[in-house]
Parts: sequence; structure tokens; C-alpha cells
Amino acid sequence: PEATSAASEPVTSEQLEMERIRKLQNEVAQQRRRNEASYKAALAGRPPPKKLVLASTVPQDFTFSTDARVKASSNPVQKEVDFVQQLRKPSSPAKARRGATIPKPFNFSGGHKKVQEREDYVPMAQQVELFQRRTPTRYHLRSSRSLERGPSSVKSQHLKLTKPHSPHLITHERSRPVHVKSSAELEAEELEKIQKVKIKPLELNKKILEGAEELRRPAVKEPTVAEGFQLEIERRLQERQMTRNPQNEEEPYTFRAKPLPKKVLEEVVGIPLKSIPPPTVPESPAFALKKRVRLDRKVEEVKPPSPVKVRAVPHYGIPFQPQLPENHHVEVCPFSFEQREKERQALKEKKLEKLRNEQVPQFKAQLLPDFRAVVLPEKKQLEPTKPEPFKLLLDERGSVKHSRWEQMVKDEQKQQEEAAMFKARPNTVTHKEPFRPKKDVQPGTDIDSSTVVEPFTLATERRAQEWQEYERLIAEKEALRARMEAEQRQEEEQKQREEIARLRQEQVHKAQPIRHYKPVQLKKSEIPLTVPESPNFSDRFRV
Repeated sequence: PEATSAASEPVTSEQLEMERIRKLQNEVAQQRRRNEASYKAALAGRPPPKKLVLASTVPQDFTFSTDARVKASSNPVQKEVDFVQQLRKPSSPAKARRGATIPKPFNFSGGHKKVQEREDYVPMAQQVELFQRRTPTRYHLRSSRSLERGPSSVKSQHLKLTKPHSPHLITHERSRPVHVKSSAELEAEELEKIQKVKIKPLELNKKILEGAEELRRPAVKEPTVAEGFQLEIERRLQERQMTRNPQNEEEPYTFRAKPLPKKVLEEVVGIPLKSIPPPTVPESPAFALKKRVRLDRKVEEVKPPSPVKVRAVPHYGIPFQPQLPENHHVEVCPFSFEQREKERQALKEKKLEKLRNEQVPQFKAQLLPDFRAVVLPEKKQLEPTKPEPFKLLLDERGSVKHSRWEQMVKDEQKQQEEAAMFKARPNTVTHKEPFRPKKDVQPGTDIDSSTVVEPFTLATERRAQEWQEYERLIAEKEALRARMEAEQRQEEEQKQREEIARLRQEQVHKAQPIRHYKPVQLKKSEIPLTVPESPNFSDRFRV
């Protein structure tokens, strides 16, 4: 019960800390023992490499997992099987050989390759002639017997699994020297270097134990007298005030009210009378004459800007009576082109009637052309090619580079001018405290002095600052990544929009330009002209 109660009690932080310290001590002790062992091995030197001796192979029986799955036979009694009856018997006893078997010796030295039969010697000239006469096999037709025979009755031998064998390499038996120093050798060399260095202690400075001398009070310097800058602008302002004439100074402006015009009190001023617009006069749109008759363009009248209207003061004694527009009736007039259309239709009917009443036209042959005079078109003389200067990219790049260099020189000159300008700094020395040297306090002295507290930085504050800096960097990276993703998304959308616009532009039908071919050159015919003769339809001229 005590063990169970001890196990059930909670473990305090002090016990956990003691347990952790105990584990660390054990680890340090083990590490110290390992270091001592490596140090001893380094001092003793490296032993010669042992020659590896391969042990003989010990054969082991195969252990199959199927042996455990074999079920025991239910029949405990096993039948005796005659071994002689299980042997192979000849297919036909009549063909069996009679007599004792004649043993043949094994031929292990001979190869298993088939002996190539020697062919008769054929000279090269005869081989070339046979090659030229022989029909290639690719031009031979397939035999019907081979097609009727079908697939081969001999079964092909199935492939078996490849059994890997060890190559029995002997490279692992070689002893190769190691050119890299081990950690023990490096530690030994470092220890030798440390032992060679001897520490030389310095003598004690007795002046440190003595009291420090009192510091002399430094001489007080006179304070710096500030002097103002003598600027040219202040001098010019003073000269201007001295040369100014007091008589030319302007008098102060005094406001004087103007009298009120009496016309404003008598009637309304500044508001024009209301003009009644004239009635609208309808006109023909003349749809059919838009392209025949040239319409005169009306010059737009530039209206002057309307004056500012001043609202009249309402008079509440008389009620407001609005002026209603006069009632006028619109006169209905026919369109101007109605009579003209009727006249055109009547004229068209007259022409058609005249064409119907005319006689049937008679055939009139045209005269033969005059082939004696050859009329050729005028030869067009092409204008000579006018040479133009080349627009080389090298010139453009040179001009851009020259302009960029000039701009860079101007910027550099401007920076040098700005740097050369003198700018005085404010005087801050007069407002600071004078320098006071501090008295040096050495340990072990009897001089009373106040303790100077040096500032210190806690590790928690440093870690907090580092963590804040890390969070800031992470936030900047996240913001940068989000910005880059947004820009990439916008670029993809812009590319898609441009692709859609390009596809739409490509789908717009574009008319093909008129093709200009080589003009046809007519060749003069050498056949004589046909002499026209009467067809002689009558039978009177026949013999």
C-alpha cells in the first residue's frame, strides 16, 4: 500500500529538477569515460590492421514457411509402394533393346556448341552473279502449305526465375591506408600544442593598491559668444528701407457707399420680357432626295450668354395670374413631294406605252474593224527608285544612350552643386553641460565612493525583441507573397482578356484586297481573214 500511495502522489517541480540533474550528471560521467578511453587510445597509437580471414561457408538447411502449413495425414497407416513399379517403362516392349547396357564415358572437355558444317568453296565472282540473279526474299509469296499448317505444335520453353549468385569479390580483403586523421589523433595534436605553450604570470603592480591621486579641477573656459550670420538679403532689406520715400506710400483705403438708383424702386430692372415662340411649321423630310439634292447647312447661331435674372420682390396684395399660351390650330398641308411623285409615275407610264407601240427592231450589222492599223496602249514608264536612308537600330540605341548619359551628367552636376551649398548647423554646445571627468574607483581601496550601477539586459527582453523582429519579418514575407499572388492573378486575368479580345478581333471578317495580275498581251493572229460568201440556199446553182 505504501508503494501505491507513493506512486499516486504528484511529483513536485523540485523532484523533477533533481531527477533531471541526476541524469545530466550520469551523461557527463559517461562522456568523460569515453573521452579518457579515446585519449589513451590516441597516446598508445593505432594498432596494425588485422588481416581479415574469411571463415568457411557453413551450409544450412532451407526453412520453408509452407512446412508449417502442411496438414497432418488423417490415415495413420501408410501403404508400401513398390519402387520398381514406379520406374519408367518402354512404350513398346517389341522395340526394347536386348542385352546389357554399354556404358559410354563422359566428355567434359568437349563444348556444347553445335559444330558448324563446312560449306563448299564458292568464288566471289560467282557469289556476285548469284546475288544479282537471285530474287530477294521480300518479293517471295507465302506458301499455302505454311498458312494451312497453323501454329507450331512444339511448345516453347517457359522462362524461369533468375537465381542470383554472388560475384565473390576479393576487394574487401585488401588493406587500404587511411589518409584522414581520426578525432583521437586531432585531439592528441591539439593537446601537444597546448602543452608547448607555457603561461608566464605577470608581476603585481603595487600602484594599484595605493590610493588614487585627487584630480585637479580644470580651468573654466569662457562661454562661446554666438555671432549672427551676415546675410546679403538682410543687407538689401535694410538698404531698401533706408531709400524708401515716405511720400510715395499709399493712403489707407476708405469705403464710400454709392447712391441707390431710383429706377430700381419704380419698376423691374434687369429681367427681359418673356418672348412667345412662333408655331412650328411642318416640312417634308424628303427621304428620297437626301442623296440627290445637296442640302444647305444651316449656320448655327451663337447665342449670347443669358444675362443674370433678378427675381422680383413678390407683391402679396395682388394674386398671381399666369399668362396661358394662346390656342392655335395646326394647319394640315400635303407633303411637297406628293405632286412630284404623281408626275413621275405618269411620265413612266407614257414611256412604257411608247415602247410597246414601237416596231420590231431590225438587225443592223456592225462594220469590220480596220486590222491594218495596230493601236497599242501607251507604255507606262516607271519612276526610278528613290534611295532613302536606313533606319538602323544602332542609331536609335546610340541616341537613347547619349540622352541617358547627358541626363546622368546633369544629375551628377546638380548633386555636386547641392553638396557645395553651405548650410550652417545650429549651435548646441552652449546648451550642453560641461565635461566632468569621473573619479576612478579601484577595488581594495579605502576611499568612499558611490557605487555605479551598470545597465544590463535580460535574456527575456532580448528574446522578446528577437521574436518581435521575427514576427515582423514573417508578416512582411506574407504580405509580399500575397501581393505577388495578387499581381500574378491580375496578370493572368489581363492575359485572358487580351486573348479573348485578340480572338474576337481575328474572328472579324476582313475583305481580301483586289489582286493585280499581269496584264494579258494579245498576240496578233497570222490566220487570214474569212471572206464572207452567200450561203446559196437555192437549188438553182447546183449542177
